[in-house]
Amino acid sequence: MGINILRIYIENSVIGGYFDDEFKEFTQQLFGEFKKGTYKPIISSHVIAELENGAPDNVKENLKTIEYEEYPVNEEMLKLAEKYMEEKIVSDNYYSDALHIAVATVIDVDVLVSWNFKHIVNLNRIKLFNSVNLREGYKILEIRTPQEVIGNE
Repeated sequence: MGINILRIYIENSVIGGYFDDEFKEFTQQLFGEFKKGTYKPIISSHVIAELENGAPDNVKENLKTIEYEEYPVNEEMLKLAEKYMEEKIVSDNYYSDALHIAVATVIDVDVLVSWNFKHIVNLNRIKLFNSVNLREGYKILEIRTPQEVIGNE
């Protein structure tokens, strides 16, 4: 894979997916690749806040098994998330998902991985998020499932 290690933003559905019967196979493979250094896991202070906000202990502990880079949520990210909300890409109840997209966009990761098919890994929403990103001067954000990332090896 050369010198460019993929920077992968993981949100909470992936951290918790490690223990979920439906998602654990590919999630555990992804975490294995993180541990080998094939990929660089990226999170934000928003991921930590969501974990603190009621994730089971095993999920919180799971994050500690990998060496990740953490970015604080900043004004630029909040403004971009707000633009997504103005476009009604997700409803007000799912601002949290929009913020993950905004963070990943602003810090320019290679891909955001998620198991959230309703609000994140959803073709129509991906197009809408990216149309806002392009209009606001950002690059297109790749949004995939762990399965798609692992399947590319």
